[in-house]
Amino acid sequence: MRTLIVSDLHLGSLSRADVLRVPELRAALVEALADVDRLVLLGDVLELRHGPAREALDAARPVFEDLGRALGEDGEMVLVAGNHDHRLVDPWLVARGELAEPPPLGLEQLLEAQEASPAYGRIAEWASPARVRVAYPGIWIRDDVYAMHGHYLDSHLTVPTLERLSVGAMSRVLKKPPSEMGSVGDYEAVGAPMFAWRDAVARDAHTGAALNGIATVDAWRALGGAGRSGRRGSHRGGLRKRATNAVRRRALVLGFPVAVAALNRAGIGPLKASISGDELRRAGLLAMGEVAARLGLGDAHVVFGHTHRAGPLPGDDAAEWRGRGGAHLVNCGSWTYSSVFMSGAGADSPYWPGAAVLVGDEGAPQLLRLLADRTKDEIRPAARGSVGEPAGQPPTL
Repeated sequence: MRTLIVSDLHLGSLSRADVLRVPELRAALVEALADVDRLVLLGDVLELRHGPAREALDAARPVFEDLGRALGEDGEMVLVAGNHDHRLVDPWLVARGELAEPPPLGLEQLLEAQEASPAYGRIAEWASPARVRVAYPGIWIRDDVYAMHGHYLDSHLTVPTLERLSVGAMSRVLKKPPSEMGSVGDYEAVGAPMFAWRDAVARDAHTGAALNGIATVDAWRALGGAGRSGRRGSHRGGLRKRATNAVRRRALVLGFPVAVAALNRAGIGPLKASISGDELRRAGLLAMGEVAARLGLGDAHVVFGHTHRAGPLPGDDAAEWRGRGGAHLVNCGSWTYSSVFMSGAGADSPYWPGAAVLVGDEGAPQLLRLLADRTKDEIRPAARGSVGEPAGQPPTL
């Protein structure tokens, strides 16, 4: 069975960073399904932290309809929940333990879409004639290939993302330190309450910048020294605004190491005050390797998303992509646009949207770059009629 794996579509993003909402870009993924038997959507398929689920579902419907038609009645679509769309699987997770103590969660729970939640059931209707199933927290593609979204890695991440800080605080409250994580249930115990709170905030109205990622992108931009593009307004007003922003950036840059040190003293860490591209890659891989080892995945190929950084790419250090327990790590990137993290042409940027992983009956998983031949103007949300340049969707959030 040939399986194509894609992750982090973030369909319904308010910033319109979800490139698959554009039919001409979606065509690249549809065409890639011509010779595969199964499509695995590996988490953060919907963006449910920006507002009500109905809005994200409305934006996503054409995507599921196109993918279902491409797979056909002999094809299968498997949906895996991530941290941004955990709400889709939460009804099943809650129901399984309401009346009796449930068995421990394993590495793979396979469900019919209607069994998992009404929203998944609706998606299955749109994706007809393909068969749709739900897997959580991951799925065995082959005996030696396991795929999961990867949000469990936030428990071990040393980069102070909002997700990492939230999980760290919950670990402290529940007295479940990352050093004692050893099962799916352990990771769910610290993640699910935090996901539920953020989901509840977005259930009925659009969320603010602190929760929808825009504020975090602005902080990454400031710490990385990048300026904001877009309209500047009047000359005098523009100068005043730029001066104010420069002061704020300076304060953020100076205060960031102090804040990280305080978090480490409070027991939220260990965290590092570095957010360079190299550190993001290293920290994400070390954390995912730690998850793979603690879940007993051995030397399997472990395909994940979450960080939006595709790999391994030519020039990457192969040793970085081996977990401490021997796992061969493969990241299937994302299908979202984020100007802060993208650089150069498609083939040169590890955060360029449009990556996928192809798994055949044998051999190592193959990383594909389905939009590598597109220009930035072709995938930029602003090029499709929005004002300015949207912040996009940041990784590891």
